[in-house]
Amino acid sequence: MTPAFATIPGTAPLRLVVVGAGVMGRHWMRIVSETPAAQLVGVVDLDTEAAAQAAAASGADVISGASLTAVAAETGADAVIDVTAPQAHRAVNVEALRAGLPVLCEKPIAPTVAETMALVAAAELTGQLLMTSQSRRYYPALARLKGMAATLGDIGIVTTEFFKAPHFGGFRDEMDDPLLVDMAIHAFDVARYLLGAEATSVDCRSFNPSWSWYRGDAAASADFAFDGGARYVYTGSWCSPGLETSWNGTWRISGENGTAAWDGEGEPVSDPAVVPADGPVTARSEIAGALDEFVRALRTGGIPSGEVHSNIHTIAMVEGAVRSARTGHRVALDGVLENAYTAALADERDADLRGVLASWGSAGDAVARLR
Repeated sequence: MTPAFATIPGTAPLRLVVVGAGVMGRHWMRIVSETPAAQLVGVVDLDTEAAAQAAAASGADVISGASLTAVAAETGADAVIDVTAPQAHRAVNVEALRAGLPVLCEKPIAPTVAETMALVAAAELTGQLLMTSQSRRYYPALARLKGMAATLGDIGIVTTEFFKAPHFGGFRDEMDDPLLVDMAIHAFDVARYLLGAEATSVDCRSFNPSWSWYRGDAAASADFAFDGGARYVYTGSWCSPGLETSWNGTWRISGENGTAAWDGEGEPVSDPAVVPADGPVTARSEIAGALDEFVRALRTGGIPSGEVHSNIHTIAMVEGAVRSARTGHRVALDGVLENAYTAALADERDADLRGVLASWGSAGDAVARLR
């Protein structure tokens, strides 16, 4: 099924409300202010003082408050950017969608696949666009790497190596699986983008080095099988000082006709050298590129890469990797989706959303629908 959503005709800047006035929320506000096709009109946070301060700091005529519905109505908002904590995404997204507002949500769109399925149901029920910002898809160099990969014939293996040593403090230091859940999700999503396919299973092992400053496992290696036979292998650590990789990691794509590689910062290279076929290239990187695609989708009806129906497969890769690491066994991702669908049906208390979930008929039908 191709998901459909309401578009917003016209050429005036989209009027946006940002929910979440923390550091990342303020970063999003700056990006909105730099985007001619968008206008910041509201800031929402349960901490009304933080919301007011962020609104004042924006330098624009921005209304703030604790209620998304109230601020959106007062400002005449066209759409919402959800920059709250992942545990709040479901409530914020559903409130916005039910108010007739499309949403661009920070990753992960929900903490679990089951909650993501509930959000898919909310998007279908309301007919509004729900998109997540998988911001690391948006690099011109990455688009060129994908173009190079298209010249390599059948792909055998894609690898990512990621080694950084950031001292964040805060919630990441206390997470059960900080690397897999908060960082590797980006690489897993990029692998889907590069291969144009979905993962079918994963064998993952995670651990925490003796010197790690994280409570949960900060290092992992994951081996994914993909539709079509390609393998994707991710190896990374968030407590690896010295000779660090870029934040995008280093990538290698090996195919029957050659190899392409990217260091995550400069230009990709290939052997034999090729000029990549024309492909989708975003002018702006990271969250600015995500915002541009969100606006473009709402104007044209084109399906953005982070649309919730597609993004559920990225969430399933993360959940499958965590499950594999904890059980010590390869995990089939169809099983992850089926278990999540069963849980979503059992846990949903909203009759309308439960009705949409039930209309899919079975986990198999749900997976086919989401693709």
